[in-house]
Amino acid sequence: MTETKSPFLDTIFLLRKSGCITVFSTLHEISKKEEQEAGDYFEAELEKERLEFLSTEIHCHKEAAVWAAKVLYYSAQLYLIRENTAKDLDKLIPKLKIPSDTSSILSADLSLRFLPQIITLMQTADPYDPLVKILEDILTQFHYSGIGYHLNLEKVNWEKELEDKIYRKLYLERIVEKKAYALAEIPYINQLLLADFGLYKDTYWRELKIITE
Repeated sequence: MTETKSPFLDTIFLLRKSGCITVFSTLHEISKKEEQEAGDYFEAELEKERLEFLSTEIHCHKEAAVWAAKVLYYSAQLYLIRENTAKDLDKLIPKLKIPSDTSSILSADLSLRFLPQIITLMQTADPYDPLVKILEDILTQFHYSGIGYHLNLEKVNWEKELEDKIYRKLYLERIVEKKAYALAEIPYINQLLLADFGLYKDTYWRELKIITE
């Protein structure tokens, strides 16, 4: 994607292309046209990633993808621009009011996978920043994007959470990629990982404990 002169779109395009993020001096309101363009962009991006897991059942949930992009964009801007913004946090970082399913989770992840880095920066700057709790609550709901970041997931029913085969495969792969020990040592997930590793457990993850309880 080329530069669009839209702070929102340019921020998202640059982040996904190079892992860099631009912080502007003022908060810009996102237009419906920008949301539509972002939705089309994420649809194409998810299609590229979908080629890796070859599922015809997963499609881009544009509402979830655009919502997540707005959360990421405003979070990055709010990292530096905090003057008179406290009253607007709920408006700038709204909750997503749609059911979580594999399509919405993977669509939102196109942006939310970058959120842990922003939260970590905010915590370093101010551990009592109220925005940190708001963003952590979002990651707790979309915890696939938070793998590797410490979240309280004690209430998750993992058998139900991972019943979709595609989502389970991707979830386990990201746990291995991030070396997320806290998740990998949950008994149910540990069993799934060991079953996938088979005789090659030490090749994939030598240090991982085998949980027998």
